[in-house]
Amino acid sequence: MLIGEYQHNIDPKGRVIVPAKFREDLGERFYITKGLDGCLFVLSGVEWERLQEKIRQMPISKARGLQRFFFSGAAEVEPDKQGRVLIPQQLRDYAQIQKDVAVIGASSRAEIWDAARWAEFNSGLTEESIAEAMDTLEL
Repeated sequence: MLIGEYQHNIDPKGRVIVPAKFREDLGERFYITKGLDGCLFVLSGVEWERLQEKIRQMPISKARGLQRFFFSGAAEVEPDKQGRVLIPQQLRDYAQIQKDVAVIGASSRAEIWDAARWAEFNSGLTEESIAEAMDTLEL
C-alpha cells in the first residue's frame, strides 16, 4: 500500500525522486500517466495491467475517452540509481509542474502534484466533506 506525502524538487532535466518506500511497491519499472484533479498517476506494472484490462472490457463507445486520456501520454519509467524518474514534458505540462512537487501515496497508486496545486486541493477539503464521504462507506 502506498501511503505518505513527500516533498521534492523537479530538476532542470525534468527528473523527480520517487521515495524509496514507493519504489519498493511500484517495482523496477512503472508507469506515469495523466491523473484526475490535475495530478499524475503513478502505477505499478500490476496496477497498469489492471487498468488496461478494465478499460478493455468496456464497450468502445465508453472506453475510447479513457483510452485516449490514460494511454496517449503515458510513460513507462525506470528509476536511476538516485531513485529519480524522468517525467516527460507533456505530463509536466498537464500537471502544471514547475519546481516543487508533492509525491503522495493514494493506496494502490502514487500521485505526483505540483506542490502549490496540492496545497490548493487540500485547502478545499473540509471535515464535513470527509464525513459525508465516510458516511457513504458506512464508517
